Amino acid sequence: MDKQINSTQNTLVKQIVLLKDKSRERKKTGLFVIEGAREMELATKGNYKIKTIMFYAELFNIENLKTLNIGNAEVIEISKEVYQKIAYRETTEGIIAIAESKTNTIEALSFKNNNPLILIAEAPEKPGNIGAILRTADAANVDAVIIANPKTDLYNPNIIRSSVGCLFTNQIATGSTQDIIAFLKAKNINIYSAILQESQDYHKQDYTQPTAIVVGTEATGLSQAWRQAAKQNISIPMQGAIDSMNVSVAAGILIFEAKRQRDFK
Repeated sequence: MDKQINSTQNTLVKQIVLLKDKSRERKKTGLFVIEGAREMELATKGNYKIKTIMFYAELFNIENLKTLNIGNAEVIEISKEVYQKIAYRETTEGIIAIAESKTNTIEALSFKNNNPLILIAEAPEKPGNIGAILRTADAANVDAVIIANPKTDLYNPNIIRSSVGCLFTNQIATGSTQDIIAFLKAKNINIYSAILQESQDYHKQDYTQPTAIVVGTEATGLSQAWRQAAKQNISIPMQGAIDSMNVSVAAGILIFEAKRQRDFK
């Protein structure tokens, strides 16, 4: 490592700012920003290619890079001013990286066994909810997470932050609702759609076969296509004054019921 950047007007610094702020820039370049040592470690474990690493020496010990699988990444020391310019989080470890995004197509999904458990979220808008869903998926060790009709790109810094790096630990894909349904049908994966209409209590279903559990937003729920494609529509009995709950909470309840059944099969 023999390169340093001290100016906030540096071209690479400007690129990082664009990658953080602009989805269009992330999509155009196929690059995104990772901030934090734990997130970087999870990204390398998830086989993401790190292109550039920038660190602020007062906060990050460069010797710690030896524990990360960074390949041929360029390593650059940056000044405090540069770090403050590009850092996204208020509290972080002094390390920021540029990495290559993955295609995340449903065609690229592969399952380790013939009995996958998949979590699908249709059109989630809030990065915080997407991050929470990814954390739930990681905790349950599901085979894949699929975002249908995404409203934001997966490499939004808010998603990476709120998922605590679980974006990198899950096998994840995006696609249109119709393409995802066709994919599931082709692989004979049972669809259970969380929707009030024509539903049965979620805990009365059998999730021990190949299963996809589908959740929608609180505001609009799931589209008609999921209602029609489902083997069974399912709902969580509500005993209070309201008739819905946060999508990430609902996803956790449903996925862990499927895990419970599979663990005791």
